[in-house]
Amino acid sequence: MGTPVDPVPPVIRQALADASDAPGYPLTAGTPALRDAIAAWVARACGAGVDGLGVLPTIGSKELVAWLPTLLGLGPGDVVVVPSICYPTYEDGARLAGATTVRTDSLTALGPDPRVRLVWVNSPGNPTGRVLPANHLRKVVDWARERGAVVASDECYLPLGWSAAAEPVSVLAPEVCGGSYDGLLAVHSLSKRSNLAGYRAGLVAGDPALVAELLKVRKHAGMIVPAPVQAAMIAALGDQEHADAQRERYRARRERLLAAFTGAGFTVEHSEAGLYLWLTRGEDCWATVDWLARRGILVAAGVFYGPGGARHVRVALTESDEHVAAVAARLARP
Repeated sequence: MGTPVDPVPPVIRQALADASDAPGYPLTAGTPALRDAIAAWVARACGAGVDGLGVLPTIGSKELVAWLPTLLGLGPGDVVVVPSICYPTYEDGARLAGATTVRTDSLTALGPDPRVRLVWVNSPGNPTGRVLPANHLRKVVDWARERGAVVASDECYLPLGWSAAAEPVSVLAPEVCGGSYDGLLAVHSLSKRSNLAGYRAGLVAGDPALVAELLKVRKHAGMIVPAPVQAAMIAALGDQEHADAQRERYRARRERLLAAFTGAGFTVEHSEAGLYLWLTRGEDCWATVDWLARRGILVAAGVFYGPGGARHVRVALTESDEHVAAVAARLARP
């Protein structure tokens, strides 16, 4: 269903243990070493420049997604734009702030609505695995800047591109942002890259003025990453070897599940990146959920992610090799 099952890499666990004697309050902004590590990783992974880049550690990525509209001061009368099929927490965050959510994949349909304050993009997408090309993201950025809206890009699956024809690109990349981070925030997580879902380790990078505002509120709200987790994040961000090994595990599982589901008559749509297969049998998603459950296979109903997912299900790659093999065997049975 999406929860990592592989071990936390030893280099990260050791860093956490070494920093466990932490009697004082940690810095909400992160230690200087962590801020440097985040900036260096964002430069490598997103193609961003370090100069003029604001960075901030977060208590996982979901926390930031849920509270971002509130942290940005949105409220009743403001509009948050989310993809038509998307992670439910985007809409939850708007509700927490009292703002209104609009689901759309076409910003031009909104016209010059001055109420739009925040636009969420998610590439590679959850649940679809869809990758938005750089020219599409650039149009979103230009549209939002013309209206003074913030673009928040959920890029938690950015390192997991499976198709060379659809390589994921960050909103912080020069071909998207034009070399300026104004009005942009990129959200990342170490939950899948480094199996740190249990550590609650995430980060946000982008417009330094926006990051400074987030920091100001988060200080008073107690949204602080624990000191040992900050040390673990430094180790995780600085070690690419474990991330490459984990990516290879997911690639192998994806290939096996892709073959198994297509062999069982499913159609795979998008899914060119990320940790999920977006599947359909051309029927109501609950009928598909039931069909699979009768074979001992649990998946997420597509309608969880919006009305547009009513005929799809989401299959996660985050299961052990043994469970993936069992799924393939069960699907092969008549």
